[in-house]
Order: sequence, then C-alpha cells, then structure tokens
Amino acid sequence: MSRSLKKGPFIDPKLSTKVGALSKEDRTVIKTWARASVVSPEMVGRTIAVHNGKVHVPVFISENMVGHKLGEFAPTRKFRSHGGKLAKEKK
Repeated sequence: MSRSLKKGPFIDPKLSTKVGALSKEDRTVIKTWARASVVSPEMVGRTIAVHNGKVHVPVFISENMVGHKLGEFAPTRKFRSHGGKLAKEKK
C-alpha cells in the first residue's frame, strides 16, 4: 500500500540532513539503516549504503529510482538455487 498523499513520502530526517549537507561534487558514501525511506530527487547522483541486515550495500542513485524505497535495492535474502534432478547431476 502506498502512503497517503496528504502525508507525503517518508524520508528519514537524519538521512535528508546528511544528503543536504553534502556539496554537489562530494562523493562520500552515506550509510543508512532507513530502508523505508523514499528516494528523493536530491539523492540522485549520490551513493547510499543501505543496510540489508548483515552489511551495508552501496547503491548508486539514478533518476529511475526516484519514488522507490531504498530497501528495494538492497536484498535481504540470498537465493541459492532450487533443488532437483539437474542440481544433483551437476554435483
């Protein structure tokens, strides 16, 4: 479900202040645990390290990502493979 238009998108206040404090040329990686934060246009061109529960995954923000949540770009589960006959034959 999307958030109410009256409330607007959720952007973590601490994250927005860190992004606003950087200059245009500064390429510092910003670490965050706020996976629910929405990508705003001010974040385009920055690298944000999003925590996936184990490590911080660096995510370079592009224009196509605006409106999506940061957690979408840092998967929390690792897909191994499905079992079956082919998997057994390869071993």
